[in-house]
Amino acid sequence: MHQRGNGRSCIGARVEDSDASIDAYCFNRNNHQHASLRSWCLIWILYSRDVHSMTSVPTNPLEVPPYQIQPLIASVLPGYQSPNESGVQVRCAQALGTEIYIGCSNGELLRYALQADNPNTPESYQLLSRQDLPTPKPVEEITLLPSISRALILQDRQIHIYTLPSLDPVPATLVRPVRNVVSFAVDDEHMRRPPPPDPSYPMEPVEFCAIKRNGIACFSFARDRLLFQKEIPSSGILMARRSGKYLGVLSAEDKTYGIIDLEAQALFPLLPLSQAPSMGPSDPVIKPSITVISENEFLLLSWTGASTIGIFITGDGNPVRGTIEWPSHPEALCIDYPYITTLLPNGSIEIHSIETQAIVQVIPAEPTTPTPSPRLATFPVEFAIRKNLVACANRYFVPSTKRSEKMKTTRVRLLRNTMINANEMDDPSRWRDSAIDLPDE
Repeated sequence: MHQRGNGRSCIGARVEDSDASIDAYCFNRNNHQHASLRSWCLIWILYSRDVHSMTSVPTNPLEVPPYQIQPLIASVLPGYQSPNESGVQVRCAQALGTEIYIGCSNGELLRYALQADNPNTPESYQLLSRQDLPTPKPVEEITLLPSISRALILQDRQIHIYTLPSLDPVPATLVRPVRNVVSFAVDDEHMRRPPPPDPSYPMEPVEFCAIKRNGIACFSFARDRLLFQKEIPSSGILMARRSGKYLGVLSAEDKTYGIIDLEAQALFPLLPLSQAPSMGPSDPVIKPSITVISENEFLLLSWTGASTIGIFITGDGNPVRGTIEWPSHPEALCIDYPYITTLLPNGSIEIHSIETQAIVQVIPAEPTTPTPSPRLATFPVEFAIRKNLVACANRYFVPSTKRSEKMKTTRVRLLRNTMINANEMDDPSRWRDSAIDLPDE
């Protein structure tokens, strides 16, 4: 692979993982739907003794904010007496339809489903199953492929394949795990394909790249057939995001963003992860961020030394739109067009417009006063810290907080065992006498 072009520009503070109890929350678009809302990202909350300094953020949101936070799962880690005893942490999560899938640091997969205990109680997400991956090492990433009813799960440098929604492992005799993987990137457009209306429909294959130490392996995957396409020589790539024939990457050697044209097998260096002068070992840890905006557009975050800027880049390496600026380096970033949402180190959440790059909403950090544990009182809890944002490419359901209030018992009239055709239905007088009233309960 050869290089072409040159580039410019990034840093941030990282919240270290620690043993804690975790609550999961959803982030909903305010669209006045009842019964369920279209939700696009998950937030998990870490209850920890760690205290992080607060930094000021703009506070001029719109009169009607586009989003709200609603709790989904109050106790993500079941069966553990305390985090200090178990050391188990949530490492990744994804949601689809009525299912939420969670990967843990001990190699466990948790499957939650939206259910109701009885007809008189509202639906809630409840633990449906838990299972162990081949090794007890952390589950690093879960990617859902609803169009082919499969999930790709990265653990211990291997990509394992599971079925959806049951989360059963696909036997290695059908599809072997992809090994020696540093990271992987599924084509963003392929991830967004919805489930087929009928299982018998032909399925389009999903394409993804497996990032290895010495190359990029390109695959095409159609349910239980994994086809190797080609390998592009490359070394030292830390992370990647794919959109069509373009692969946004971060180089490990010089911490520089770049775009790889998978067809031409050409690398276009762009901008550095940090523009700040190096202070040696005291340099802060910086989280790279590459987000697919559209078929031919990426958003890259770069630290300047005083703030972080977001730069929109095409697949050809050309800047487009304006830039977005944050007072500190975001912990996580999600897209729900036309909005960009970021979680800052102080726990606040900022929402920007992609079209205007203006800030449209700020959700303050959680209160820093001590609060009781929402799950167990067997260990002390001092602070609630938002830990991460996770983008979900397809829709999932959120229990409506108004559903129970709006439902009430209603008397109905039933028809006797009489055949009535469509024409007779237009004339109520012809079938009214066949109706009966149900007695009151």
